[in-house]
Amino acid sequence: MRAKIIVGLAVGAYALVVLAAVYAFVFLKPASVHEVRFSSLSGGTFSTAEFRGKVVLVNFWATYCASCIAEMPKFVETHKKFAARGYDTIAVAVRQDSPQQVAEFAASNHLPFRIAFDSSGAAARQFGNVRITPTTFLIDREGRVLRRYIGEPNWTEFHQLVEKALAS
Repeated sequence: MRAKIIVGLAVGAYALVVLAAVYAFVFLKPASVHEVRFSSLSGGTFSTAEFRGKVVLVNFWATYCASCIAEMPKFVETHKKFAARGYDTIAVAVRQDSPQQVAEFAASNHLPFRIAFDSSGAAARQFGNVRITPTTFLIDREGRVLRRYIGEPNWTEFHQLVEKALAS
């Protein structure tokens, strides 16, 4: 009986450690984004430094990710809604994707923002080793991460956070 209690406590403690790790992975965020260079689909490069002074959404996505494709129209709507007020969007296609498919998707869906292709995985590593798509970061005017989302954001909450960041 005593052995069962000890095993039960050990399993419970292990479960708490796992839950704490999952919470940290999902809800905690890096303090700020250092300069990250992106490769655009057109072959050029750009960096996060060019977006200082703006509120920026950075979305790691893939054309083979159903959730990513489903949320993309909302990112387009959000971009159009806030762009004139100092908001920008960077959609970063992950290295496992095909540059040709990304380009075709961007063209056929008339994406109004910058599309990057992370062929080496360097951008994903610099954003805390992103491994799941979609993963989205909302960054304030000073380059601080306000929130990281894994999966589709709650759009009402997201727009409220953008409004607050734009007012700062």
